[in-house]
Amino acid sequence: MGKLAPDALREVISCIKKTVEVIVPPKPGFDAGAHKISDDICIVIATDPCLGVPKEWFGWFLIHYAASDVAVFGAQPRFCTINLLGAPGTRKERFKAVMKQACAAADDVGMSIITGHTGTYGGILDLIGTCTAYGFIHKEQIITPGGAQPGDYLICTKPVGLETVVNFALTRQTLAEKLFGRERTLCLAEQISMQTCVEEALLMAKLGGVSAMHDATEGGLVAALNEIAEASHVGFQLDYEWLPLPLELQKLATHFDLSRAEVLSASSTGTLLAGVSPSRKDRIIDSLAKRGFDAKIVGVLTESKQRLIQYAGEELQFPRQAADPYAKILAEAT
Repeated sequence: MGKLAPDALREVISCIKKTVEVIVPPKPGFDAGAHKISDDICIVIATDPCLGVPKEWFGWFLIHYAASDVAVFGAQPRFCTINLLGAPGTRKERFKAVMKQACAAADDVGMSIITGHTGTYGGILDLIGTCTAYGFIHKEQIITPGGAQPGDYLICTKPVGLETVVNFALTRQTLAEKLFGRERTLCLAEQISMQTCVEEALLMAKLGGVSAMHDATEGGLVAALNEIAEASHVGFQLDYEWLPLPLELQKLATHFDLSRAEVLSASSTGTLLAGVSPSRKDRIIDSLAKRGFDAKIVGVLTESKQRLIQYAGEELQFPRQAADPYAKILAEAT
């Protein structure tokens, strides 16, 4: 369930023809692409599905999933298209509620909704949305997961497992209150709007010195860091003690008997990972702090292709395959 494995995806997209206008084509680990519209200006494009999220936030997620992917490439999201596909019998009011949410979210991001498609179809069990977002950028300013440089520091802008912890508190309130306490559970549920990285991605792109960025969505840190390393032909060294691991994620790990690899693979939508040059790291961290982001240095990129993590004084191999516990946690919590 979830994204195709990299090898499977390469096989699926192998029939796509290469053209000179497309400067960032489809490839594993790249959540957006780009094509030229003039000698210097490009359009960054990202498309994302939206399903299985709280109905009160459906339209918000619909916008922010795609907008975040555009922003992570360094471009301001400007336009988008939306598809809303409902099960037979889906009422007009459901579509209206989602579009009202989407319009408000698009306004906040600075995007205009320009077209789309809405309908009900057999075979669909619940509402499915897709959003394709667009942004303009100079071709020399595009930031991709494939640009990471040896010696750059790895910065993490938000907690590991953010999406997992927040959505657990929101949708599994009874068990969450037992594990976290009532006050903390209510506080976590209010952090649902942290599951976007538009603001911090655009800020970091503007400040400069950023070689690569990646939203730690499905598969969390494990998927995102391996995709950066693979695309950039670099390695990395992390320190487990430096990772922003929330207490609640550790409590979930104990309750659901999660391995360390599963903890590091926990879905973390909104948590941005970035490779940052040594000369800019302090300025970037300070600027993020002024916007309310408690960014942390979690490691360094290396010329060696090894992917390592320090744990309790021991140097270990970083997991190569994500084992995201998101579905396991929410399924077992019912």
